[in-house]
Amino acid sequence: MTGALLALLLLVPQEPSPTPSPSPPPAGRAERADRPDKTGKPEKSEKTEKAPEKDEPPVVTRHEIRIGGKLVKYTVTTGMMPLRNEAGDTEARVFFMAYTADRTGPAAQRPLMFSFNGGPGSSSVWLHLGAIGPKRVKMLDDGRMPPPPYELIDNDESWLDQTDLVFIDPVGTGYSRAAKPELGKKFWGVQGDVESVGEFIRLYLGRYQRWGSPLFVVGESYGTTRAAGLAGHLIEKGIAFNGIVLISTILNFETARFTKGNDLPYVLFLPTYTATAWYHKKLPADLQAKPLRAVLDEVERWALADYTLALAKGDRLSGAERQAVVDGLARYTGLDKSFVDRSELRIEIQRFDKELLREQKRTVGRLDSRFEGMDALAAGERPDFDPSMAAIRPPYTAMFNDYVRGELGYKSDLAYHILGGGIGPWDWGTNNAFADVSESLRSAFAKNPHMKLMVAKGYYDLATPYFAVEYTLSHMGLDPSLRRNVRTREYEGGHMMYIDRKELAKLHADVAAFLHDSVAR
Repeated sequence: MTGALLALLLLVPQEPSPTPSPSPPPAGRAERADRPDKTGKPEKSEKTEKAPEKDEPPVVTRHEIRIGGKLVKYTVTTGMMPLRNEAGDTEARVFFMAYTADRTGPAAQRPLMFSFNGGPGSSSVWLHLGAIGPKRVKMLDDGRMPPPPYELIDNDESWLDQTDLVFIDPVGTGYSRAAKPELGKKFWGVQGDVESVGEFIRLYLGRYQRWGSPLFVVGESYGTTRAAGLAGHLIEKGIAFNGIVLISTILNFETARFTKGNDLPYVLFLPTYTATAWYHKKLPADLQAKPLRAVLDEVERWALADYTLALAKGDRLSGAERQAVVDGLARYTGLDKSFVDRSELRIEIQRFDKELLREQKRTVGRLDSRFEGMDALAAGERPDFDPSMAAIRPPYTAMFNDYVRGELGYKSDLAYHILGGGIGPWDWGTNNAFADVSESLRSAFAKNPHMKLMVAKGYYDLATPYFAVEYTLSHMGLDPSLRRNVRTREYEGGHMMYIDRKELAKLHADVAAFLHDSVAR
């Protein structure tokens, strides 16, 4: 939290501009509408003007926090943003929570960042109360679940010292809802999701007078898919980002779908299998004695060379070649050679999660492979549950519901959809193909060469493996002159690396430097 960015003046929050009253209809038309017919009922004009719907006013509260020893006073605006069609009908209401630090200068001096999580079907609670907002759920230092009752504490690693923050719950997540059930499908797809969140951003910039601010977006998991899509979509609407932060990224879904005929995930997941086995001390002694990064350097080279070639050969592998791959996979995964052989040299994620610690009657997590689970039976092909998700869901659910009602004063009897439960089938916009928004991101870079990108990756993330992210970034076709605008950072954590106290501080420092560089002229 050093550098020129910290010297920016904190900006006073702006209240939304009042919705202007509609102009009255011409007197003659109004009279015709009110004139009774022979039955005594008012005549209907050929065209009547529709009264505008009233927005639910947001709840505004004042707070303060110390971040890095510096006092930050701020305002929280909690409410709904209606999304309307061209006829003026409300089709959905999007729940948001906006944090604006006090300032003495114009809004243009203060960066503004929009934040969301993934799923699809996840609310924004994870980044909000885990890493970015001024409050965070207190976990154990290594990210594991504390005993209940849970606690919400000040987040001294909040990004609010660097930028104002707006947390968005896309339609079907959190408190956000489609106005009618049949309208939900309009928002539940790659394109509809991008368009609706893009419309929210446009409305927010206008209502809160932030068109002149340096603009950023941060997404996690599927939220990175959304962020990349937004970059390409909004640049066509005249909205350019200074920077994008992608946490636990997936842009090209071919890298993570274990489907018949697609060998790419087997190669790209392998280094994370190795990191997981190293953490649980399942690798051979020579690898176990090395630092994790040195081990990963070795397995990455083998994965891109020997392993990739072997999978490409398929059934044409000789017996000796096949045995060499069996030996290599066993070395780098900690799995038994007979298991690797029976798996036809292809280790699917769920089978790895179940197999690695089977002898100890334990499984490993998908979101964070450091976590161990206990299934009903040690037999079977897949874990009963993801222990890393089980560790975070109860604390975050309880603390969000307590926080939004108590400290922020927003009352609603709606269920807050933390993850799932609010959306229907997702339209991936593909036919016999994989969703891929990397081209949208490349296009945004080409049209806005000033945009910067930061990508944060966790070594123990088996949902969006770090090596798959590297593959996607190196296959975007980004012009060489723009590659300096991309920086990647790696963390000794999982999908939500910030639940680890040490990695939370590292992420904050990395983002502070990124934001400073992205607004420097």
